[in-house]
Amino acid sequence: MEDKFVVTPKKPIKKESASTTLTVRMDKGLKEAYDKLAAKSERSRNELMCMALRYALDNLEFIPDSGEK
Repeated sequence: MEDKFVVTPKKPIKKESASTTLTVRMDKGLKEAYDKLAAKSERSRNELMCMALRYALDNLEFIPDSGEK
């Protein structure tokens, strides 16, 4: 896959007004990778995870089962 998920250092911006709390379970290694990226980018782990989830949705191709309508 050629597309990259690009993260740059954080710049001051307005916070989103609508947010919700969600609990997620993940592998320790994945959490550690987000922690390292958070430290390098001066972004929170939460912000990076939201960016990654948005990227995944924007680049997702859903292929239904052949029996689905």
